[in-house]
Amino acid sequence: MRTFLAHVELASPVTTAAGCAASGRELAQFFDLHRLGALVTRSITMAPRAGRPTPRMAETPSGMLNAVGLQGPGIDVFLERELPWLAQRGIKTIVSIGGGTVAEYAALARRLADAPGVTAVEVNLSCPNIEDRGRVFAREGGAAAEVVASVRSVMRYDAPVVAKLAPDVADIVSVARACVDAGADALSMINNPLGMSIDTVSLRPALAAVTGGLSGPAVLPLAVRCVWQVHSALPGTPIVGVGGVMTGEDAFQLVLAGACAVGVGTALFHDPYACLRIERELEDLLRARGFQRLADAVGLAHRPPGSPARHLHEESSL
Repeated sequence: MRTFLAHVELASPVTTAAGCAASGRELAQFFDLHRLGALVTRSITMAPRAGRPTPRMAETPSGMLNAVGLQGPGIDVFLERELPWLAQRGIKTIVSIGGGTVAEYAALARRLADAPGVTAVEVNLSCPNIEDRGRVFAREGGAAAEVVASVRSVMRYDAPVVAKLAPDVADIVSVARACVDAGADALSMINNPLGMSIDTVSLRPALAAVTGGLSGPAVLPLAVRCVWQVHSALPGTPIVGVGGVMTGEDAFQLVLAGACAVGVGTALFHDPYACLRIERELEDLLRARGFQRLADAVGLAHRPPGSPARHLHEESSL
């Protein structure tokens, strides 16, 4: 079940998804966080953020909408209290960062560059660019690449930079390629697509922010499609598949599409043990189908029946 995020080895392919486990303390009440491949933090911002007004969440068929708004204490508190707690316990930690300008992303990465305990940095590109009429960075390859390049230029070489992509774009492959060309060591997909729900009792939008990110089982096919397309175009780039993973079979779909690791998010809201259960179910599926290692299943759905499997590192070296 070992896998690699660029050059970083993970003992398990299952991680948390950004925003669904805060900075780990809550989940640590239920199980040893060392059993995760990595803990992905909520998106850290420069200044403290109170987040969006309530109501922030609404259930939908096969999923939920959320408009939390990157609530958090800011980078200073994260470096003073939250990251040291993880580092002291030796938890592999992928720090998600979010900003409103390219300079803000670079400043966040600079603060993290020498901080102990940072395994990798995930760049949340689904933030609005306040210098470009609020257009989301992830919507356009040039804007996304500029952010990734700024982060990669200041982040230490041994900490992979992971670009997190949004699905509601015209061409996710072109955005992915732009991020990799700009220095992204890996990709994470998908972030939540935008959705909306109207309360038929109050006759008003269910969320105070009107729209929110859609997550849960409803978005799994969207995630599988995006991972498939990007792996097909960039087979040597490590991909973390995220979106709608509730079972080991869901995770297996993403692996077969090309993901070498899988993020679990919404499932944690009703099952704090979801990551461990999904890893166990995935391992059982791999064994039942005769796989000796996870890497042999990565992207297998792309290969003709009967063709030999190749390890991700072998593909990367071509």
